[in-house]
Amino acid sequence: MEVEKVQVVASSFLSKGAIPAEYIRPEQEQPSVTTYHGPVPTIPTVDLGDADREGLVRAVAAASREWGLFQVVNHGIPAEVIVELQRVGKEFFELPAEEKEKYASPPGSQSLEGYGTQVQKEIDGKKSWVDHLFNKVWPPSSIDYKYWPTNPPAYREANEEYVKHIRKVANKLFGCLSQGLGLEEDAMKKALGGDDLQYNLKINYYPPCPRPDLALGVPPHTDLCALTLLVPNEIPGLQVLKDRKWYDAAYIPNALIVHIGDQVEILSNGEYRSVVHRTTVNKEKARMSWPVFLEPPMDWVVGPLPQLLTNGEGDDQGSGNPPKYKAKKFRDYMHCKLNKLPQ
Repeated sequence: MEVEKVQVVASSFLSKGAIPAEYIRPEQEQPSVTTYHGPVPTIPTVDLGDADREGLVRAVAAASREWGLFQVVNHGIPAEVIVELQRVGKEFFELPAEEKEKYASPPGSQSLEGYGTQVQKEIDGKKSWVDHLFNKVWPPSSIDYKYWPTNPPAYREANEEYVKHIRKVANKLFGCLSQGLGLEEDAMKKALGGDDLQYNLKINYYPPCPRPDLALGVPPHTDLCALTLLVPNEIPGLQVLKDRKWYDAAYIPNALIVHIGDQVEILSNGEYRSVVHRTTVNKEKARMSWPVFLEPPMDWVVGPLPQLLTNGEGDDQGSGNPPKYKAKKFRDYMHCKLNKLPQ
């Protein structure tokens, strides 16, 4: 498969100190040229265990407005649950290629699930230095276990245990985001489908790269989902675009990284921002991450929350808060995003 070549390329080119041309990003995207090397502003860290609810809501809302990304500590997920999630994921990617290929989508499949699937088109024929596994993990009715590895044997148990905890974190964050807009605590989750919210787990595997100055694991993008909750390993690589500069996100042990996605930006009518980010790669070590993407059901219509909208009538200044985004089914939004079509 296409993505499997990344690992083959990595092993065959490491000793040569070179990479094929299709992995070399345009100069305006190359990390060596575009990464900011001055004083780095601090990406917000939010204590999710803070007993001061009003303070917690303010912290989440401020980070979502200013950055679109923050890290959460004291999130309530036991350390051993995250360690086990990482262990089974790492073991899977260390398996022989033919073992991993058992979980690939069949040729011509429209499913995004499985091993090695390309999720998004790249422009100009460029390739990303990444391999991945993609599984739907909640609700139970959406799960297709044929894409879940049985090797390592503990993969299913580890992931199901993690999902129990990450759902609690998501509910707390949605509550804070809603209240940060002056709405009822359940407003945002309801507007995204309530208990029918889809949770998709993706394991990203970035092999060692002989020219990390020229390649990217993932090119600049925003996430099309509502929220992304991500567990990284200790190898840095996430970069955030702010004020037209690319900043490195510091690694904080035991923290989760929260990305505001496109659907939350739409719901908030632009009050919260979907973060532009990318991933760099490492010459010596493999980087891994475990993002969970929270998405509305495919036929769910998402648009700016009506409670936030005003048309400015009767206002001499013509101000107000008219809708800045079209309401549309999530499947239509997703189709346009993945195929780089106008929304």
